[in-house]
Amino acid sequence: MNLREALQDRILIGDGAMGTLLYSYGIDRCFEELNLSHSEEVIRVHQAYVEAGADVIQTNTYGANYSKLSRYGLEDQVKAINTAAVKLAKQSATDEQYVVGTIGGLRGIQKQTISLEEIKRCFREQLYCFLFEKVDGLLLETYYDLEELSAVVEIARNETDLPIIAHISTHEPGVLQDGTALADALEQVEAAGADVVGVNCRLGPYHMIQSLEEVPLPERAVLSAYPNASLPGFQEGRLVYSTAPEYFQKSAQSLYEQGARLIGGCCGTTPEHIKAMAQQVKGLPPITEKQVLRQPEPTIVSERDVNEPPRLHEVAKKQRSVIVELDPPKKLNTDRFFEGAQALHEAGVDSITLADNSLASPRISNAAMASLLKQKHEINPLVHIACRDRNLVGLQSHLMGLHTLGIQEVLAVTGDPTKIGDFPGATSVYDLSSFDLIHYIKQLNKGLSFSGKPLGASTNFSVAAAFNPNVRNLNRAVGRMEKKISYGADYFISQPVFNESQMLEVYEATKHIETPIYIGIMPLTGLKNAEFLHNEVPGMKLEHSILERMAAVDGDREQSQTEGLAIAKSLIDAAMDLFNGIYLITPFLRYEMTLELTNYIHEKTGQERKVTNGIHVT
Repeated sequence: MNLREALQDRILIGDGAMGTLLYSYGIDRCFEELNLSHSEEVIRVHQAYVEAGADVIQTNTYGANYSKLSRYGLEDQVKAINTAAVKLAKQSATDEQYVVGTIGGLRGIQKQTISLEEIKRCFREQLYCFLFEKVDGLLLETYYDLEELSAVVEIARNETDLPIIAHISTHEPGVLQDGTALADALEQVEAAGADVVGVNCRLGPYHMIQSLEEVPLPERAVLSAYPNASLPGFQEGRLVYSTAPEYFQKSAQSLYEQGARLIGGCCGTTPEHIKAMAQQVKGLPPITEKQVLRQPEPTIVSERDVNEPPRLHEVAKKQRSVIVELDPPKKLNTDRFFEGAQALHEAGVDSITLADNSLASPRISNAAMASLLKQKHEINPLVHIACRDRNLVGLQSHLMGLHTLGIQEVLAVTGDPTKIGDFPGATSVYDLSSFDLIHYIKQLNKGLSFSGKPLGASTNFSVAAAFNPNVRNLNRAVGRMEKKISYGADYFISQPVFNESQMLEVYEATKHIETPIYIGIMPLTGLKNAEFLHNEVPGMKLEHSILERMAAVDGDREQSQTEGLAIAKSLIDAAMDLFNGIYLITPFLRYEMTLELTNYIHEKTGQERKVTNGIHVT
């Protein structure tokens, strides 16, 4: 009887964690490479699960793909490692066990870190090893991304008639990280060709049972469940799972009652857990009917206050718009900052933008300063959010806080690495890239957390993205803009441009893009400032004529500032013919310079403006 037939006839028991046991044996390295160098340890684990009563043994190949093995310099060993893994599993199994080739997911929360084409290439390389070695089935596990899992199931189905077990992983019970209901996701995976659909990893028995309560029995496929031992604890630098086997025995009964026909374990589970489960449900007849718990649709409040000002991207689509960057102070005296912000506001700027510890140097929290600007000065703030300083928890919490404070304009940036800042030994987090952050902010706008859990209300963020025109390949930079638009960017804010010919080049390269662009202009303060930007800031190159102009007034602070403003005004003249949005960058809190440029823009625009609710409209 093959695996597919056996699942129609009775409950089967899967094995448990491989890495947990290997780690307990004192092995802390690439577990998949052990198939070659320490095969006896791998066999030892397989045999322990066979003795515990497992019917389905998975190969030690979860991360044995080109992408993950390359982290260890083992990318050329994909075939050898996978081939050895199948042989070791078969050597350990008896005629009563089925050996399935395991392929783990590659995408996590950062969807854009690996392309779907690269995923498919890695998958096929592992798949062909398993088909050549004649495994009894395939186990695709720990796939957080539904697009990825559906794609690889389709590939496998087109290549083989072997049973396919496809496991989704979720951060929250019953819902994927993009908000898709687990039941809908499993239905999609079944339609792609999977014979067994289910859940593994991340959740312990309690939440996995809770998830399956909302999942009906599939029409053609069967259900499976491989829970973690528990939520992990952290002791002496190690993750520790502490669930007793007796609890797993009780949980196996509940999983069975929810219709699971293949029940195993994931992280933290041991042969003792598998033995307890086997004693409870092994060999029982499958459940053919179940009562599905229908959860009410979450209520998501999505209302935009009619008194709220229009968003910056809405303004820039219709008329001239000026925003000014005024970075929070590095020291605790804030008088000059608020003095400058008020002067710029009265001059008619549409927003004060606040960088998020630019150049990886600590400043007063831009969220705190933005809150004061809005509450005490009725100024519309645009808050930059860097991925560098906050993990996923911190980023979502920060955004929820901004929403609560009524701050709706944000700029998503990856952030300068810490090694260039005041604390080069500090850690750069980078759980997300700017692309991912844009995507997840837009998910908050749908009322869903980063993990897909309903928030009860939706945010209303207008999301800006950064654009750097100071690159060798401008077309590549424009390609990044287009990609950010696909992730949800509402408008762009550019790095400063320092010559008129470049301004025209940027326009020609981006004129097909309907998403508004705020073109960056920063007045130079002196020769040293110009030379620093030209020689030390990546991507910044000033024309020789500009350096000569600044050199001609070197040593005279007033004349240097006047010359810097003259250069900026000529750039504004060029920009106003090409872009609605102008982004003025204040150097060193010298707000008088950007104030003069703001007045210059408004004089040229010749429009009468009035203030409405903190933003200026025609």
